[in-house]
Amino acid sequence: MSGHRIWVLGAGQLGSMLLTAGRPLDLDVIPVDIDGGCEPDLRSDDIVTAEREQWPENAVTRALAAHPRFVNREVFPRLADRFTQKTLIDSLELATAPWRAVEADTREGDLHEAMGDAVLLKRRMGGYDGRGQYWLRQAENSAIPDDWRGQAIAEARIPFDEEVSLVGVRNRQGQMAFYPLALNLHVNGILMASIAPLARLEVLQDQAEAMLGKLLEELDYVGVMAMECFRVGDQLLINELAPRVHNSGHWSLSGCSISQFEYHLRAIAELPLARPVIKGQTAMINLIGVERDDRWLAVDAAELVWYGKEVYAGRKVGHLNLTTVPDSGLMISGLQQMRALLPARYGEVIDWIHAELAS
Repeated sequence: MSGHRIWVLGAGQLGSMLLTAGRPLDLDVIPVDIDGGCEPDLRSDDIVTAEREQWPENAVTRALAAHPRFVNREVFPRLADRFTQKTLIDSLELATAPWRAVEADTREGDLHEAMGDAVLLKRRMGGYDGRGQYWLRQAENSAIPDDWRGQAIAEARIPFDEEVSLVGVRNRQGQMAFYPLALNLHVNGILMASIAPLARLEVLQDQAEAMLGKLLEELDYVGVMAMECFRVGDQLLINELAPRVHNSGHWSLSGCSISQFEYHLRAIAELPLARPVIKGQTAMINLIGVERDDRWLAVDAAELVWYGKEVYAGRKVGHLNLTTVPDSGLMISGLQQMRALLPARYGEVIDWIHAELAS
């Protein structure tokens, strides 16, 4: 399907990286600003995908969503709503945190009796990077916000060991491929760094692939999906699903023969998948609310992807990948150089990466 057009509902950094991944394949990838005023000039043989789970209702999004070749159209609303996402996970008997819907008559005491002294409320729709969450703490007599009733789920607090994610891809014929599990560091609910592959996570790979594979098959999904999990001992619990390319898969841009963005395009354009060849261990560092510093480009083993967005606190504006190719020592050297070039708060991120590389 080379030369054909693929429209992306959304024109953020994920859409931009899909566009870049499409060029070597001769795919005309067109990210669409969902707040723009001009309806896309769609042809019958075009393909539509999305870089986000939900979108506002307007002429642009209606035109894209109505196209008969909008891949996974029915999946997006199902996974965008945490209630229907959790219901799906339960129906497949996959492990996840104990949960229940927050209804108009839900009582705080009942939630604490069922799920413990600390219960996490999550808005059913929206919310990311720690937003849309509210802790009910019995010791503080926390109350369910009135405007969250009927609009949220409640989850038990999980004393997890660490957070990992799996990115996988499936085509229309049911062929699937998976990346190695990535280990993730979150600070205040925001992903700050990922490392993949990691030898000690290999024991969990088959378990993770079976879980995500079951979901991909049930949804008859085509393209890339990410599954974020808690590791509790030698068991994985699904935290959330993302029906799209995902931040925790950005390491694949440097560390694999096929990035998650190319994989997604291959799957929806019905091109061969092939298995990813891992080039080396990669550490991805998210750039959050940080002004661009061109000195990063002089750092050993570092690859910068800058999103070209206005910089403000808490916003993802780019990421850095450092890969152990051709020399593993370059990553250690690069991390040492980055420590002096990034804000002081990144010290704990670099320390975390160092500790994991040494383990």
